[in-house]
Amino acid sequence: MPGRLTHKTAIVTGSASGIGRAIALLFAAEGANIVVSDIREAPLEGGEDTVAEVQKIISKNKDSGKGDEEGRKQGVIFIQCDTTSASQVENLVQQTVEKFGRLDIMINNAGVGELAPGPIYDYPEEAFQKCLSVNVTGVFHGIKYAARQMRAQDPLPPSSSSSSSSSSTTETEDKTSRGWIVNLASIVAMGAQPGAVGYTTSKHAVLGLTRTSAWDLSASLIHVNALCPGFTHTSMTKPYIVDNEAARDELRPMHPFKGFGDVRDVARAALFLSSEDAAWVTGVGLPVDGGYTAR
Repeated sequence: MPGRLTHKTAIVTGSASGIGRAIALLFAAEGANIVVSDIREAPLEGGEDTVAEVQKIISKNKDSGKGDEEGRKQGVIFIQCDTTSASQVENLVQQTVEKFGRLDIMINNAGVGELAPGPIYDYPEEAFQKCLSVNVTGVFHGIKYAARQMRAQDPLPPSSSSSSSSSSTTETEDKTSRGWIVNLASIVAMGAQPGAVGYTTSKHAVLGLTRTSAWDLSASLIHVNALCPGFTHTSMTKPYIVDNEAARDELRPMHPFKGFGDVRDVARAALFLSSEDAAWVTGVGLPVDGGYTAR
């Protein structure tokens, strides 16, 4: 039986490690062609690289029959990319289309955490500019060049699972989506984080990019949404929720449902926003935070 993303091709930036890696693995399990993209191929946490893990999943899909009913082969490639460079992101999209023929899903996940914790009156300008360059300009490039490609290609037909779920056709259902763009914001984009002016500002900007782009691309039937994860176990958050006992004890109760998140929690939300299940969803910042923003 085909997966929820069979026939589709997805780029996941920053997918050598952490949340991006989890998204790439889940999307592969659901049948998508995967473009693993990062500034380095080896995961920060050590172990096998994402491409090798995806290849294992593709083999399992093939052996279990969970693949393309029309016999097309699922694939994976790695493309090195610094998302702060417009030319590299444009090349990332071009190489993806050369390999797989189209681009259906763009996950703008590459980013940095807070680089210089401290109050704004002592905050170094170079740290502020670095946060904006990676977390905002990188997402801008991803949306821009993915949207150009998606607008130029024909929509895929709806999957058999979605088309058979209802016998009636509404105005929204008969218009097949042309693409899905998901940006990684943060729960701090829905409020503030003291002592983290660079990171907080950058994630608020990601929500602004998401909402404006959703309006700009709605007529082209391209979804643009954002995920706002709470504190999730990754190499980026390790200094706060593993190594620093005081910070860990302060932050854990702020996530009343099960405490800190797992990367797979965020990946499952990304799958929803990248699938036909989100057929009438665009311009949202979806908290995935164990209740953090319910306070």
